[in-house]
Amino acid sequence: MNWSNWIYLGAGIALGMVFRQLFVRSSNVSSSSSPVAPSDQQDMPPISQQLQQTQLAYLMAREMSQFKAGFLARTTHELRSPLNGLIGLQQLILSDLCEDPAEEREFIAQAHERTLKLLKLMDEILNVARTEHGTNKLDIQPRPLIQILEEVHKLTYMLAANRNFPLQLLPADPEIYVLADNLWLRQILISLIDTAITQMEEGSICISSSTLPTNNFVNIWLDVPTHAIPWSEPIDLLKSEDQLSQIDQKNAPLSPGMRLLINQTLVEVMGGKLEILPLTIAHDPPQQLTRLQISIPLVIPEAELL
Repeated sequence: MNWSNWIYLGAGIALGMVFRQLFVRSSNVSSSSSPVAPSDQQDMPPISQQLQQTQLAYLMAREMSQFKAGFLARTTHELRSPLNGLIGLQQLILSDLCEDPAEEREFIAQAHERTLKLLKLMDEILNVARTEHGTNKLDIQPRPLIQILEEVHKLTYMLAANRNFPLQLLPADPEIYVLADNLWLRQILISLIDTAITQMEEGSICISSSTLPTNNFVNIWLDVPTHAIPWSEPIDLLKSEDQLSQIDQKNAPLSPGMRLLINQTLVEVMGGKLEILPLTIAHDPPQQLTRLQISIPLVIPEAELL
């Protein structure tokens, strides 16, 4: 064995002794801290629970992203509708296609009407955007749920009766209070009911509420016929120009889908949630309905907090 081999052998022995000392020291530290380890494991959630929370956060973020994209696409479509009408009327006038001054004046009147509709539509969208951004402050106060639902029923009862649609209100618990802006919540409910009545061909509307002991929210339910809510309406209306012919532009400044998205945004600003759920009523044959579920924060009595 030459001198270089002796050098390699000495270096190997030295490295082995160093690694042995490090191993012994780490084992002593782990053994000395072993009594605390079980409590740390109890405090840390399981890996599966962390994965579920991460997945839930991802799904919520994706749903919000899709909602914002749908809101932007529908807003663009709503603005394009009156603009297309204005362009068409102006082209008729500029091309000298009017038979007489009276017809030209009629086209100008229609263009003016569409301009006013466009201005009103933009005001409504900007108002919602300011509310979502926080510029328009909400008056969030405890409100008796029964009072809000009774006011909504009084304001929409005749609208439904004029079209022979029964509107039923199931009494709410008088001790239930919700944290909401009274004017906005009432306007949201009225808008949803008005949209359903406008789209209904037959059937009835039922207003009810429910609370869960394990949930700090109260659910306001609007049960309407399935065809009355445009929950299957395409989001990308830029590819559905034929939808314009199905909407009465004069009587409905906003399309049903746009009104639904605006109401969903306002409910979220108040800390709630608007969901569209399928519902089956046990009849013979079974009756298929659509349930609009508005979840609003519930006022918890101080006695329950102690």
